[in-house]
Amino acid sequence: MAENCSHDCGSCGEDCPSRSGASLKKQPHAMSDIKHVIAVVSGKGGVGKSMTCALLAAASQAKGNVTAVMDADITGPSIPRMFGVHERARGDETGILPCVSGEGVQMMSMNLLLENEDDPVVWRGALISGTVLQFWTDVIWQGVDYMFVDMPPGTGDVPLTLFQSIPLDGIVVVTTPQDLVGMIVSKAINMAQMMNVPILGIVENMSYITCPDCGRKINIFGESVADAIALEHGISAVAKVPVDRELTLAADSGKIESVKNNYLAAFFDKIAEEVQKNSRK
Repeated sequence: MAENCSHDCGSCGEDCPSRSGASLKKQPHAMSDIKHVIAVVSGKGGVGKSMTCALLAAASQAKGNVTAVMDADITGPSIPRMFGVHERARGDETGILPCVSGEGVQMMSMNLLLENEDDPVVWRGALISGTVLQFWTDVIWQGVDYMFVDMPPGTGDVPLTLFQSIPLDGIVVVTTPQDLVGMIVSKAINMAQMMNVPILGIVENMSYITCPDCGRKINIFGESVADAIALEHGISAVAKVPVDRELTLAADSGKIESVKNNYLAAFFDKIAEEVQKNSRK
């Protein structure tokens, strides 16, 4: 495939797998069983993408689904800490075994392979992309109903590689209530549409704060933009997550599965219904 590929074969003269009909999708490990894969993406960092991914996985597991998280944010992995998982992953000549949280969520992350959790990963893009693909091809994912992929922010090498190489059922886009962030998120949405990946829903993180005295919702970061973005792109499922100290404490202490108010529980039901509907088509 040409480096400047626009993914529009109608206006391209290159002879590549996309034009010939050959699939670029990578097969998972022969012993893996994965029914549905949902990527969690954002146009920029710092919007709560990993928190969203963790809450969705916790909601899925709590509803009786066998759930997994593939942490594709190689240089900024945070998923294991949110789930209180600190041991190193193990494996043998057969493959790599994912680590498992207290409630049974399977996960693989760069932090589960490093000798020390705070060791930096100073790698170039090609090596990072290759490692993420190994999380798909070399890890033995066991009986997974829903896998959530915590993508790195932006529209660079890793998101492009995963969009092309992994059979995604769709993506969840994470944003915050600022017009500038909304513009950047639209780039991620447009990328998914170019790659023919369904957009399942939008999560607006840090959407508001609830006054502890009167209960009024205060838009501390500005008016919500999630509904406008959803309307623009024809997306039906929208969730708004407030600034909540309980969530922060749960994530920092590795207890994200025990948070009392999982704001994404109903949202998970909506996107799971969409995934099931698309699977029947």
